[in-house]
Amino acid sequence: MIHVSPEAAQSTGVRIRVSFPASLEATRLDGRLLVMLSTDPKAEPRFQITDEAGTQLVFGVDVDGMAPGAPVTVDAAAFGYPLRSLRDVPPGTYTAQALLHRYETFRRADGYVVKLPMDRGEGQQWNLAPGNLYSTPVQVTIGKDAAIDITMDKVIPPIADPPTTRYIRHERIRSEKLSKFWGRDMYLGAHILVPEGFDTHPEARYPLMIDHGHFPYTFGGFREEPPDPNLKPDYSARFGMSGYNRYQQQAAYDFYKEWTGKGFPRVLIIQIQHPTPFYDDSYAVNSANAGPWGDAIVEELIPHIEKKYRGIGQGWARFMYGGSTGGWEALAAQVFYPDAFNGAYASCPDPIDFRAYTVVNLYEDRNAYYVEAKWKKTPRPGHRNWLGHVSTTLEDMNLRELALGTKTRSGQQWDVWEATYSPVGPDGYPKRIWDKVTGEIDKDVAAYWKERYDLVHIMKRDWEKGLGKKLAGKVNLYVGDMDNYYLNNAVYLAEDFLRATTAPWFDGEITYGDRAEHCWNGDPVRPNYASRLRYHQMYVPKAVARMEKTAPQGADLKSWRY
Repeated sequence: MIHVSPEAAQSTGVRIRVSFPASLEATRLDGRLLVMLSTDPKAEPRFQITDEAGTQLVFGVDVDGMAPGAPVTVDAAAFGYPLRSLRDVPPGTYTAQALLHRYETFRRADGYVVKLPMDRGEGQQWNLAPGNLYSTPVQVTIGKDAAIDITMDKVIPPIADPPTTRYIRHERIRSEKLSKFWGRDMYLGAHILVPEGFDTHPEARYPLMIDHGHFPYTFGGFREEPPDPNLKPDYSARFGMSGYNRYQQQAAYDFYKEWTGKGFPRVLIIQIQHPTPFYDDSYAVNSANAGPWGDAIVEELIPHIEKKYRGIGQGWARFMYGGSTGGWEALAAQVFYPDAFNGAYASCPDPIDFRAYTVVNLYEDRNAYYVEAKWKKTPRPGHRNWLGHVSTTLEDMNLRELALGTKTRSGQQWDVWEATYSPVGPDGYPKRIWDKVTGEIDKDVAAYWKERYDLVHIMKRDWEKGLGKKLAGKVNLYVGDMDNYYLNNAVYLAEDFLRATTAPWFDGEITYGDRAEHCWNGDPVRPNYASRLRYHQMYVPKAVARMEKTAPQGADLKSWRY
């Protein structure tokens, strides 16, 4: 029997019947069934669901055991974005497309059985995930009581492994810790950028730099050949810049020339692949819902890489940097594993103080979506530009996620924070920090978050208990004062605490970029479109300078300085 979520219960109005043939998939499938409608002919509808003003429409229902040849009806009860229901869609002609985001059943070590979309090499992108079924876009007419049939006739193909080059190597290991938690084999991966002379200096032992961030297909920002002269220039609306793709290729090639030239420090740099069933990465910490990713990275992946690629293998020779998600991960790993690393350079970090969870104070505000008063409700902004112009609200960002997936399964930003920080709910899925529809904040969940993942609170709580001595000189923060996601607000609170420390003094950097957007990284000279491509050049020299200052007596500061 096919079980369809309550939001797909029959109702009057537009009905869209979605099916797939047995020739495409012979077994029953679980997942999130999405129907998209678009009036924009520039791309397939599945690539047009965004937080931006130009978004098109999506409507979703959960399906359990969807069978080949047995249509599932998506109707007015399906949850939609940005229009809440199909009944709100104006009559007219649309391009329609259906997609089934497949779920896998996990029997976790905590006893819960949950259905989640395991990453399949794409970095938790529902519209690109291999194995997902989808339909060829078709023209449909929406009108009163319209009945439309859509057949999913395609499967997203597997993704090929990235190529190995002279400088870029790839590793993938089975994690014993994660496999035990999830009840099935789970893997960690990394892309390793080896230094010039790696193969001709077998005696050298190298410091390790971890470039934290979102899921990388391969080592990004490094190009061993000149830019493609035949590359058609694109347009970056964010930077108002034509040919930004060409600029990126040139920047990647410039880094290759610096990396292989004289004078650049000979170190290992890795970018980690650690997608979870909730998101494109794990946030590099242990989590009640996602499992012991922090321990797996620090105790399994890093030792494996250092052993195979001749790393020094000691905390004084390990550093982390990154922006946005990567900025939060760098700081969090430094706080939670203070002896394992010698410094974190955190740019535009995701909220590091939950009193400024972007524009929400989780401990004092009652509602995440609105500033509520006696006579009015003011929507909270979700995204702005450097002039303060707001392009979406926090409510709309969350409702898009709810259309894409219930039970914290959208694979998007707000849901992953919840999946990482929350306790497990009674149904085995993460407890909501707030009601996804109304925005009402759960203070018990907020208190749970505070003691475990509010990084400023944790540093403040434990600074004089010994944590401060382990973090002195290791905490460095950089953010634009017009960050698009208001991430500077939490950095201000971190600064208030860190600059007031005395036992010991925090002895790090905190720098703001004037009118700089996401994700400014501390470069005082270059514009954001350029500096965001230069994390390695920004932070590796800083890490080397700190190593020279703090390395223990007799440490190897020479074998890798060739």
